[in-house]
Amino acid sequence: MQKHRFEDFTDVYEAMINWPKRLAHEEPFYRRLFNSVGAKGVLDAACGTGRHAAMFHSWGLRVEGADVNPQMIEQSRAGFGEPAGLGWVVRGFEEPIKPTEPFDAVLCTGNSLALAGDTAAAEKAVGEMFAALRPGGALVVHLLNLWRLPDGPSVWQKCQRASLARGEVLIVKGVHRCGRQGFVDLIVAHLDDEVPEMQADSVPFLGLEQEELDHMARQAGAREVRFFGGYHDEPYDRATSTELVMVGR
Repeated sequence: MQKHRFEDFTDVYEAMINWPKRLAHEEPFYRRLFNSVGAKGVLDAACGTGRHAAMFHSWGLRVEGADVNPQMIEQSRAGFGEPAGLGWVVRGFEEPIKPTEPFDAVLCTGNSLALAGDTAAAEKAVGEMFAALRPGGALVVHLLNLWRLPDGPSVWQKCQRASLARGEVLIVKGVHRCGRQGFVDLIVAHLDDEVPEMQADSVPFLGLEQEELDHMARQAGAREVRFFGGYHDEPYDRATSTELVMVGR
């Protein structure tokens, strides 16, 4: 089964993202997309701690949040409950999606598809997500554009202090590229200890290309596939775009 590599860092993941800023940045994109397909039912196929799913549910949509990490789903339930129209399920990419009725939109954000393990697993995941859509529905895949990074040392992105249930911590996060392989580098220092204890992990992820994603989508039945360099519909440029966003219908 697909393994989630951040099992011990669920609280760190939640703390290191400025969720109000991120959701405000992405909201117009999803409102336009959902309006264009007449969305009523949405699947967040790698929901993390449930922030996107809860936002979509607040818009009056029927939403399912799925994640391979049981701790993420546990935190989603604890944070947002399970009211009518909002459900949570532990499910990996390789498992079939069996909705009671097809979804109008499916999203896989936060570079999650790149954690699928290998290209074959990513292709299977894309196929499963398209299979869960009704005809005319839309799939959104959001990835870090690995090719913008230099091949070499880590590019450090965050250094912040946070108060967690485990105590005061310092979180340092970066990414680096080694050929066609990317890595998320995470260091957590526990500041309550006289000599701070440190946890570290370097999680590999796939460097998926625009052409590969286009092939995966069309193999899964997409008739239209568009690519953007972010959530403001800007053109994707392999050398300069921070993000790679695919919308397949």
